[in-house]
Parts: sequence; structure tokens; C-alpha cells
Amino acid sequence: MSTPAQRARELRDEIVRHNDAYFVNDMPIIPDADYDALVRELRALEDAHPELRSETSVTQTVGAPHSSVFSEVRHGEPMLSLDNVFDEDELRTWCDRVAKGLDGEANEISFAVEPKIDGLALSITYVDGVLTQGSTRGDGRVGEDVTDNVRTIRNLPLTLAGAPRGRVDIRGEVFITKADFQDLNTRQREREGKEFANPRNAAAGSLRQKDSAVSASRPLSFLAYQLVDLDQSMMLTTHMSTIAKLSEWGFLTAAEIALVRGVDEMVARCTWFEEHRHELDYEVDGVVVKVDELSLRDQLGTTSRAPRWAIARKFPPEERTTRLLAIEVSIGRTGRATPYAVLEPVTVAGSTVSLATLHNQDQVAQKDVRPGDLVIVRKAGEVIPEIVGSVVEPGARRQDAWEFPRTCPECGGALVRIGEESDTYCVNPACPAQQLQQILHFASRSALDIEGLGEQRVAQLIQAGLISDVADLFSLSVEQLSTLEGFGDLSATSLVEAISEAKSAPLSRVLVGLGIRHVGPVAARELASSFGSFDELASAPIEELEAHDGIGEVIATSVFRYCRDPENVDLVSRLRRAGVELRETRSTSKEPQTLAGRAVVVTGTIEGYSRDEAEGAIVARGGSSPGSVSKKTYCVIIGEAPGASKLTKARDLGIPMIPGSSFTNFLSSGTWTTTVD
Repeated sequence: MSTPAQRARELRDEIVRHNDAYFVNDMPIIPDADYDALVRELRALEDAHPELRSETSVTQTVGAPHSSVFSEVRHGEPMLSLDNVFDEDELRTWCDRVAKGLDGEANEISFAVEPKIDGLALSITYVDGVLTQGSTRGDGRVGEDVTDNVRTIRNLPLTLAGAPRGRVDIRGEVFITKADFQDLNTRQREREGKEFANPRNAAAGSLRQKDSAVSASRPLSFLAYQLVDLDQSMMLTTHMSTIAKLSEWGFLTAAEIALVRGVDEMVARCTWFEEHRHELDYEVDGVVVKVDELSLRDQLGTTSRAPRWAIARKFPPEERTTRLLAIEVSIGRTGRATPYAVLEPVTVAGSTVSLATLHNQDQVAQKDVRPGDLVIVRKAGEVIPEIVGSVVEPGARRQDAWEFPRTCPECGGALVRIGEESDTYCVNPACPAQQLQQILHFASRSALDIEGLGEQRVAQLIQAGLISDVADLFSLSVEQLSTLEGFGDLSATSLVEAISEAKSAPLSRVLVGLGIRHVGPVAARELASSFGSFDELASAPIEELEAHDGIGEVIATSVFRYCRDPENVDLVSRLRRAGVELRETRSTSKEPQTLAGRAVVVTGTIEGYSRDEAEGAIVARGGSSPGSVSKKTYCVIIGEAPGASKLTKARDLGIPMIPGSSFTNFLSSGTWTTTVD
């Protein structure tokens, strides 16, 4: 066991190494959450042993020294860092500290709450309204001169109309939007066969280029969040007034910033950001809370590294490091063989993760992850956890590269790559793993919603030889089930009745349950409402399928082929003989049909409605709610934090955009009085 002094030295060396990787080389080695854990451990150690703390400790400094690539810039006012809190209790404790520093009550303080964008901090100096210099944070006092590269940022004003004479620094974040990042990585794959790890690394690396032409070729954006009046020539009294002035000068500012009063409102707004983080156009890893009144900030002051009037509330980490114990392969309902990682359990995004997907054979090879590696695992919201890559451990000996198996781990059949696809499939249609997943999908909530058919129960029915596909479900009897372990007369009767009730499920749910490739709930609803019955759908020519809103060539081709495959024809025929109706239930809604025949797209969050409820309300009034905007779209409902791509397409096509606040009235009348520009 190391002594406190030894452990402190180890932590400082490790943190300095990570600072250099993050701030100087723009290639972080570990996720932010793991870095934060190192810093917190060192701070706790220094608090317990004050003799170990020094002014040069990494807990008392900002960023990292500048590299030798760019010349030095001394900031007109230090670019301080922010202290972090990680939960509501810590946030409230900070508020109490602020109130104590002001000799007031926390509920009387006004706070600005804004997104903490995961980008590269930048300070831009304007003299008499003209951009003269751009610099990185560096160590907070001395940064790097990246002026030529800053001038290439497309949304950055080079002159400030109406600006006072004198010097101002505009502080903000250089970032790449999610949509631009996807496009950038597509180009990277085509040109160089590799991708950027994340938007933050891409933005930082793009700005810190010796050749400004490279920076100009990247989709960089700048979001401003602070105005520093170096010559004290302006009469601004609040943070929100500075944000308004930045917007007036042409800077992008966070549309989601909110001014709130008191602790409870502030905590609620922080929670809103956490819940909606994935709906924003840019990556965020937390929120920043700031005292709004500038005079109160002066009273609170700063420490050597951070202001006392601001705090960063970090979200639960979506990336962590852990040990990869093994790589296994699972077989899905289509026979696709998916490699997955078995991990040492780790908490990511608020839940414990012990398994993570590796997607396919090519992804394993590209990421070069091997059993025994220390790996980065990512879980974003409800997305399935995935392995991002491995962490280099100097001196560690790695195992041999993992090889994809040639036979199915479930049935022993051959695993085959079909054509140029990156996926590998078990081609044995009798594979029990495929049968299990197909039946589970058919009975799932999004399909026929058959209560009592969980994974263990379906596996039991397959092993007993009672079912081998979804059509067999409808021939099960109470007598058959009663002989199985765990079944009594009551549970057997309940399951048979639940299966019988599913016979009257609308065609849209049956289409989802059949697992036709590329056909999800939205496409299934469109097909079912357009054709009315499976027979009409099956006999439709491919051109007619393609003509329907939200379908397109890919879905149409998949449906066309499915309906003509002999095995599928036989399966549907057996479902029909079993009494499955295979017709779309016509709406019996008593709601007025104000949207009959109209396609209404919803994007963002509508107050008072979940996504399913909003789409259901449209369908109940005779409309449809496809997932994408097209020429046939009647209008787009714009909720809070809408998708950028849908907004852009709606504007390009001239589709009316209705504010979410008008949604309830729109449902009642089918018309609107206001639109979104």
C-alpha cells in the first residue's frame, strides 16, 4: 500500500499526462469521468493531508502549458476553469455557499443556466469592433495564438456592428454539430478509411492546425457565452444582458439558456437539460450555472483556478473505462451474429453495464479490442452500451487478436458473410436462437403485445417442441401448457386467452411483429392504413409501394420481396388459418377527423405529450405521423429541442412549421395561426 504522499505523486503524474493528452495533443486517453475521478481523489487526499497541497498542484491550476506549435498569447483577463459538482445534493451545497458569501438567501438569487458544450474553449479579442486575435485557454493565463484558424470559422463575425471603441474578449466554445460530425466522418472514411473519435476531438484538432486551410475545410462553429469588457467601456449589469449583446453582434448563443430564480427552479432547469441532452444539436456533458448579476459576482470573487459565482453540474458519465473479460457472439431473429463484450461491471449513464455490443466482425478488427484490454465503454441515454476502443497501457502485454467464429454458437451451423455486407449470419433457419428471438419480437409490446410470453417462457415452449415459429403460438392449448413445469390451469388459460386476443391485432402491429427488414412502427402504420389488408399489400407492385409517404425504395423493396418469399407466404397463410385477421382496424375514435389524410411530422418535445402520445393524437384525428419530412408533409410541429435535419428540410421544402405551444389547438381545428420562421 502506498503512503498518502506516494499516492498524491502518482495521481499528479497521471493527471499531468492526461492534461497533456487532452489540452496539448487533442487526443484524450481516458473518458472525462475517469479523469474527474482522479482529480477528486487527489483533492480529497490534499484535504485530508493539507501538507501535500502546493500552489503548483494540478488541483490549483488550469488546463495545461501551451505547446511549441503556436506562439504565446497572454490573456487580458485569466480564462479560469470551473469547479464541478456531480449530483443535486452537491449543487444545492454550492448554492448555500454562494448565498453565505452574499449574506443572503439562495432562493433570492437569480441564476443563468446554460448547456456545457463539449468543445474547445476559445477567447477572441476585438479592438474597436474588429477581430484581432484568437487564442486557446492554455494554462488560463497564457494560451496559443490560433488567430488565422479562428478567422475560418464560418459563423464567427469578423466585425461587430455598433461595438464601442476599446477591447473586448468574447469567450466561448468551438464545436462541431452532431449532423456536421456525421458528414465529416463520412468524408474521413471515404478519404482515409478512419474516423474521428468524437466531435470534441475533431473540433479541437481542426482548430489547432498549422495550416489554416485544414481548419477552413472543417465544419467548425463557435458559441459565445461570456463578454469580457477589458476597457470597462460598457454599462452591462447582468449575464443575460451580455448574452443579448452577443446575439445582437451576430454571435451564436445557446437558445436553451434560461434565467431562473432560486435553487428549486435552477435544479429543475438542470434536470431538464439532462433529460433533453440528446435532442440538442451539439454534444453536452453538463450544464453551467452562473450568478446572473455581475455586481454579485464581484462580491463572490474567484479562487486561483475557478470563479466562486459559477459551477459546472456534470451529467452522469456516458463513457467509462473498464476491463474487457471476453468477446462472445449472440444470434438474432434474422440470424445475424453480433459480437458483444463481457465486461467488468461499471456504472455508465446511471446504470451498471456488464455487456456491450461490438456490432460486427469489421468493427472488432477496426477497434482492435482484445480480451484483457482496458476499454472505453459508452452508453448514451437509452442506446445499447458499446465499446469505443481500447486504452493503451504502457508495458502491458495484450492477448492475440480475437477471431470471429466460423460456426453458430447455438446450433453449430455455418456463419456466413453475405455479399459485401459487414454482418455475418447463421444460415440455418431451424436455429433455436433465431426461433426464440423471432417469437419474442412477435409477442413484444411494439408488436402484438402478448402478455406472459417472456424469454424464459418462449424458450421453454421451444424446448418442449410445442412451437417453432410465430404461427404455432395460435395452436397452443390449455391442456398442452398444463403439462409444463411452472404452468397451472390458471396461468395456462391466461396465456391461451392472451394469444387468442392477439388475433384481432391491427395489421400495422402484425407487420411489425413479422420482422420485415426496415419496417418499423411508422412504416408499418403507413402501409397498413394505405392498403388496409395484408392481401392488398402483398399484391401491390413495387412502384405503388414506393409511392407512399415515408416508404421509399429500400422499404418498398424489402416488403415486396418478403411478400413473395415462399416460406413467408406459408407463414402468413398459417396465421390466416389460425384466425389472425391481417386487416388494419379502422379508427373508431370519437375525435373530429381534422387531420384526415394529412401527414404531420413531430420533432422535439411537446409539453404535455410524450412522443407516442403526440403521434397517437394525430392518428386519432385521421392523420399520419411519419418520421421524416417530405414534399407530402402537411406541416411540422416544432417542440422544444427539435431535430436540426428536420428543420432544415422543412425550410428547404417550404413546409409550414407550427410551434409546439399551438399543438392542442391545431389538433382541434386542423389549422394554425402562428408559424416558426
